[in-house]
Amino acid sequence: MIPGLANRDTATPAPLTLDALQADGVVHGFFTRQGGVSAGIYAGLNCGPGSGDDRAYVRQNRRRAKAALGLDAGDLVSLHQAHTAACVTVTRPWPDGARPRADGMASDRAQVALGVLTADCAPVLFHDAAAGVIGAAHAGWRGAVDGVLDSTVDAMVALGAERARIVAGIGPTIGPQSYEVGPEFPERVEQGPMAASDFFQPAARDGHFLFDLPGYVRARLLRARVGHAEWIGEDTVPDATRFFSYRRATHRGEGDYGRLLSAIALTG
Repeated sequence: MIPGLANRDTATPAPLTLDALQADGVVHGFFTRQGGVSAGIYAGLNCGPGSGDDRAYVRQNRRRAKAALGLDAGDLVSLHQAHTAACVTVTRPWPDGARPRADGMASDRAQVALGVLTADCAPVLFHDAAAGVIGAAHAGWRGAVDGVLDSTVDAMVALGAERARIVAGIGPTIGPQSYEVGPEFPERVEQGPMAASDFFQPAARDGHFLFDLPGYVRARLLRARVGHAEWIGEDTVPDATRFFSYRRATHRGEGDYGRLLSAIALTG
């Protein structure tokens, strides 16, 4: 027994799902922070091995999430995320200590859940169920602008997926009313292939803007010619009960924050 675990939340974590991602042979979930064993600023289902949380609690939380997906005998892999456009093809699981430095994954292997860790950035889960190919991407503004979504779709296509059959679901992320940015930000987004003016509106502070990250991510997915892309519609910043948030933690001076898990797997 992990010390102190007896007094922690023992509820089975119940992830959010998207109807568009439901398919035979595929399971997915956008987990909230509820149903975990971590405490303090990490309270709940913190699944981030890169956080300062007790590693035993993180491992237990990840086991609970995997079980909630029905993958008790399977594996859950995640990345050393670095806001890049890099994508790896997953042929077998790796230990947490050997996580590849990348922000996208694609796989055609059953019983291996692809996990993305976020705390305001956009988690994106993909599948072409007919081809038996899945993908997952961590899309902060930099990764999205630099092309991590394109890289993930390309890797899925290399495994036999067809763009027109790929479904992409964007999980809980910082919403367009919560993402205030400085005057230099639209120019940074212009470095990508999309017109920045489509994703910014003036903020209350002079010279500042509100950035629509989920709208930008969806536009990039459609530009990559996936068959369907949608956002779950959940903003991580205002809802401290259900979601971890880097921006909220920063404003509170908390120093660190938990990570939400979003995962997808082929069941057989």
